[in-house]
Amino acid sequence: MPYQTVSLEKVDQVMVVSLNDIASDPTGVARRSDELTEICAGLTWDEEVRVIVLTGASKKSFCFGEDSAPTSFENGHGERLCSVAEPIAKVDRPLIAAINGDAIGQGLELVLASDIRIAAKTCRFGLPQIKGGVIPWDGGTQRLTRLVGRGKALEMILTGESISAGEAQRIGLVNQVVPSGELMGITMKMAREMASKGSVALRYTKEAVYQGMDLTLEQGLRLEADLYFLIHTTKDREEGIKAFREKKTPKFEGR
Repeated sequence: MPYQTVSLEKVDQVMVVSLNDIASDPTGVARRSDELTEICAGLTWDEEVRVIVLTGASKKSFCFGEDSAPTSFENGHGERLCSVAEPIAKVDRPLIAAINGDAIGQGLELVLASDIRIAAKTCRFGLPQIKGGVIPWDGGTQRLTRLVGRGKALEMILTGESISAGEAQRIGLVNQVVPSGELMGITMKMAREMASKGSVALRYTKEAVYQGMDLTLEQGLRLEADLYFLIHTTKDREEGIKAFREKKTPKFEGR
């Protein structure tokens, strides 16, 4: 079905999700939240999609501008918080953010919910909510801290100042910084390489890493082992062994 705030394009086993320009008002933010929630839920059941690439249609802003409107509105039953990060964080497939414009405010919170972040050299990153007398609420205080450490996260959030793509890479906020003209090419190359791997193993890897962060080391190691043994019951594992013995490229089916 057509969406107003998001465009979809399936390239082989990679789904490219492009964030269209929208009015930065509560209604527009709510619509984007609803559409991302519906799309991400649908992708969970699409066995043909093994990797997701998230990017922006605008070269100026990845998702929302620094002057974006409040991210909640009155819907007749009280205030509703319109998360764009939550549906992204719930996706069980690897998700790469190809950041082609500034990721500011809730736009950065969306980026933080991605698994891998590749940014154009011209991008800037920031959580300026403190300047308006509020705090980040769509995962910013939690995911940024886990990604770059408490000290740097506090500095960014308490000052509300933006940083360059180079600084973002230095502190571990983004994985790669590339020329703008090469962004999608580099991102799609990585996505295709991932998609050639076993989709079950890709999903279980995400589960092991993310769930393990909330467990003790002993519990995390047990989860890792359990998922490893589960993979041994799949057709993909049989295909991997067969391909290794025959010295050929495996053809994983996600089963």
